Amino acid sequence: MSRPVIAILRGLRPSEAEPIGRVLLDAGIDRIEVPLNSPDPLDSIAALAAAFGDRALIGAGTVLSAQQVDQVAKAGGRLIVSPNCDAQVIGRSVALNLQSWPGIFTPTEAFTALSAGATGLKLFPGSMAGPTGLAALRAVLPQGTQVYAVGGAGPENFDSWIKAGADGFGIGSALFKPGMTPSEVAERARRIVSAFDTATA
Repeated sequence: MSRPVIAILRGLRPSEAEPIGRVLLDAGIDRIEVPLNSPDPLDSIAALAAAFGDRALIGAGTVLSAQQVDQVAKAGGRLIVSPNCDAQVIGRSVALNLQSWPGIFTPTEAFTALSAGATGLKLFPGSMAGPTGLAALRAVLPQGTQVYAVGGAGPENFDSWIKAGADGFGIGSALFKPGMTPSEVAERARRIVSAFDTATA
């Protein structure tokens, strides 16, 4: 069962990529992004894509330029996540048949992203908008628009976000911090998956 939960592995090192990726998949999380401000991120993405690309959606976060989109694609990534709404990044992702999830916060950014061909929208920072902000945004978005809440969304409030119209989530430090062992990440991943399944039951 694939869940609309993206693991954000900021600070991941290439040597950790495969063991961390394995415990995430075992727990039921099969969407993984390595932010490009991590150590040697393209090497980590390449390792994850080689090991799990046939059963997981692997890609990059903090993608800020079309050139970076090309680099991620070359490493085997198929997911492009950004903190901002950049039509060039979205357009290049679409041209390469990659999933594009730009960061948006306002209706203007949301519609700009959709016009450029975004796969879905990343509401960021979620903690600033809150579920009430998402609910207000939902009222004007085209039906079927996918919105993931990132930043300020987690096991303790999945239900509030889902009621407000969140389709999924990006989970960062609640799931992974640099230096964590695979067993620590596995425990957090299981807890997050359990909370998500309960909230969507």
